[in-house]
Amino acid sequence: MKRIFFIGLSILFIFVSSAQAIELPEWHGFAEQAYGYRISHDTLTKHRDYNMLEQRLQLKTRYPIPGANIISQWNGVLTYKGDFLLDEYFDTTGSFDLRELNLAFSPTNIMDIKAGRQILTWGTGDYIFINDFFPKDYVSFYIGRDDEYLKEPSDALRVSLYPKMVNIDFVLIPDFTPNTMPDGDRLSFFDSFQGGIVGRDSRRNAVKPAFKAKNMQYALRLYRNFDSTEGALYYYRGFDPSPRSYLDEANLQLFYERLDAYGASLRGPFASGIGNVEMGYYRSRQDPNGDNRLIENSLLKLLVGYEKDMGNDLKIGLQYLYEQKLNYSDYRSALVTGDYCWDEYRHLLTQRVTKLFKNQTVMLGLFNFWSPSDKDGYLRASCAYDITDQWKLTFGVNIPWGEDMITDFGMMKKNKNAFVRLRYSF
Repeated sequence: MKRIFFIGLSILFIFVSSAQAIELPEWHGFAEQAYGYRISHDTLTKHRDYNMLEQRLQLKTRYPIPGANIISQWNGVLTYKGDFLLDEYFDTTGSFDLRELNLAFSPTNIMDIKAGRQILTWGTGDYIFINDFFPKDYVSFYIGRDDEYLKEPSDALRVSLYPKMVNIDFVLIPDFTPNTMPDGDRLSFFDSFQGGIVGRDSRRNAVKPAFKAKNMQYALRLYRNFDSTEGALYYYRGFDPSPRSYLDEANLQLFYERLDAYGASLRGPFASGIGNVEMGYYRSRQDPNGDNRLIENSLLKLLVGYEKDMGNDLKIGLQYLYEQKLNYSDYRSALVTGDYCWDEYRHLLTQRVTKLFKNQTVMLGLFNFWSPSDKDGYLRASCAYDITDQWKLTFGVNIPWGEDMITDFGMMKKNKNAFVRLRYSF
């Protein structure tokens, strides 16, 4: 991170030095205080009564490159966003999170290039990611941070092309960044090595792929509009961003298996609202036949969604996700005594309701996950009040639940919380 930071500063210095007239960029951002109180006290984690207590200062700016140089002629823009964080949950003195530092420019009228640290996202799902393998922070998601922090930055090169037939996005990520998953310090979770829900006593670890040329990640999206409907094709070659496979059971090690993913999506007007369909086929490159009990099988995922503006500042959204573990009979045959047996199918339904009040200064939001196959779910409810143009107060609850401790939401049921955030923007 420091290397990227200083390279970016050097680039900025070079172009500023070559400028005929130096204009300082405008800075924006916010200061925020956040607190998350545990509804269900958890003695397994560091603090049983809360899982978030932090102060955050974010600064961001965009700086058009000045001067008589090639990057300036290509409309080059340097973007920076960084967070200074005092996270009192861990009794730290402070930390810095570089969210964005990238240079964007357009060598031709049909090409855009962005290089450096950036937030990457694509796909049609609402909190459900089929063809988006860019890193996510699920710890932030469960403790009540702003939705901005669900997506983590990637150090990447993104090239976008806009020929007549089809638009093209190509992303190259040299160094793998995994999802941030619960590790027991702040959020308890199910650990298959210990056979139960664990906290700070978890000793498992996930081994990242080494920084090598053969471990680079590639993502490709082809998309175009058909009247008012957008269609897209996706390809990803890299690693599963969540550790689902076992590297060394004796030493409690997981790893991120190699993965090829192929997908497609459609999104457009449907039944007086907006409909979307998205599918993805995940091919496990290290276990293509599904007969290695230690490595996650290939998967098939299908998402169908619908959203509609009901009038009077009321919006609703519905989604259905279908997942199937492929080569399931081979997977079952490979299991040994003591192994956990994961289901072949998973069905997940989501519902989103958003309502605005008081001249759109108050927003009530409800998002609900429910899996009839896993018999678990996750309720996210919030209320945001724009006190003034600068001040915003947000409070809400996170309620994961489930009958079985091994399911996605069931393992998180000890992490219920109520949170409040007060933000001043400038």
